[in-house]
Amino acid sequence: MSSLPPFVTTLDLKLAEKLLKDLQQQGFSITIPAYTRFSASKKGLTCTLYTSGKLVVQGKEQAHFIEFYLEPEILESFGFSHPTTKIDLTPHIGIDESGKGDFFGPLCIAGVYIQANQFSKLQALGVKDSKTLSDKTIRQLASQIKNLCLYHIVKINPAKYNEIYQDFKNLNHLLAWGHATTIEQLILQSGCQTVIVDQFADEKVVLLALKRKKLDVNLTQRHRAEDDLAVAAASILARQAFIDGLEQLSKEIQIPLPKGSSSATQKAGKEVLRKWGEERLRSICKQHFKTLDAILGKVGK
Repeated sequence: MSSLPPFVTTLDLKLAEKLLKDLQQQGFSITIPAYTRFSASKKGLTCTLYTSGKLVVQGKEQAHFIEFYLEPEILESFGFSHPTTKIDLTPHIGIDESGKGDFFGPLCIAGVYIQANQFSKLQALGVKDSKTLSDKTIRQLASQIKNLCLYHIVKINPAKYNEIYQDFKNLNHLLAWGHATTIEQLILQSGCQTVIVDQFADEKVVLLALKRKKLDVNLTQRHRAEDDLAVAAASILARQAFIDGLEQLSKEIQIPLPKGSSSATQKAGKEVLRKWGEERLRSICKQHFKTLDAILGKVGK
């Protein structure tokens, strides 16, 4: 049995058909108990929609289901996976990245230094984890953050990314280098040595990268650190740099390039290959992704 309490919310019944169809595609078994529109279940998870619109999700797998499907695809709100941003009033640097899971576009690492008198201002602006914000809002907030705080962004465009990756042979080591470089620059600007990082690998990976730069840092690494205001601000700057970079590449090749690494990504990649050739395709993507092999292997078949 799950030790987690059931997740309960209210759903607009206009979305019931989409939810049902999605759950069927995800392999849920469907029944229709009394007073429900349906109840869907599979190992570790049950999702029940009542005729009143009450939606109940329970089971040991509920957190992943809610965070990665229900909230972004159905509810379009993020109260479960991204609760209210925490306010730590100690001046510190927050670091986050964007683009590591995206086939097209740059890898961007951003850092933001927040002083004590800036926390309330950022909170009033609505700064929070970029994953909960639209691209339009991200761009608006990024401009305001840059006007208010010290920041640094490491933007690694695909051609440079592929070159550096050949040296590191490991994405986490490349990310650690980018994090350490960002931290180094913000320490030089601010003098602050207290840093919070959204953890992406074993703690030793970033610590080693900092050691190589001879940086003495009071470092905290933790998962989902975007609940810290400085990290949330950094996530916005990193995301803004990424979406701007992706948009610029799309304009250059006159083909809309999607985020992520999905079937839509492969479709766009095949179009780039047909229109511009393999060399140009390689110059705008992260070549170690298996997506590239899929694109090159399927084109022409």
